[in-house]
Amino acid sequence: MSSDETSGNPVGRYLVTFFVLFGVWLALTGTFNWEELVMGAVLAAIGAGLGWRAFSRVGFSHLSVRKIAYLLAYIPVFFWEMIKANFDVAYRVIHPRMPIKPGIVMINTDLTSDTGKMALANSITLTPGTLTMDIRGGNLLIHWINVKDAETEGATKLIGSKFERFLRVIFS
Repeated sequence: MSSDETSGNPVGRYLVTFFVLFGVWLALTGTFNWEELVMGAVLAAIGAGLGWRAFSRVGFSHLSVRKIAYLLAYIPVFFWEMIKANFDVAYRVIHPRMPIKPGIVMINTDLTSDTGKMALANSITLTPGTLTMDIRGGNLLIHWINVKDAETEGATKLIGSKFERFLRVIFS
């Protein structure tokens, strides 16, 4: 283990992980029934016990106001792109003459961290009509329901750039 993994108070790192997991539980359930709270606390305790080392390896030292602001700005952009893509795919299903030109395209990314690339790949996959098939270095292989530009540069601009400008800051 590196010194980053072993440094810091293990109890404190466990508690931070526990409270983050419990906070996620509360946000997802949206209820304060005592049964729900107990179950959330038990599951958060188990999850924290299993994953506090990995979760708190980096800790919050890389967290900044700028990154939080970009994350908060990214969320509505992501949801807007997802809504637009849902309507586009639904319209293609309903309208028999709507063109469908499926294909596989390669897009480039400037993201350097694996976590940033994974977030980009998941953002693309969660947007209907696109599916990230593979990540190869700085390239993502994407299946696209309606290829508008088969060239890497054009596909990158149409698919990835709307997400990447936020993720570049969040995962730097």
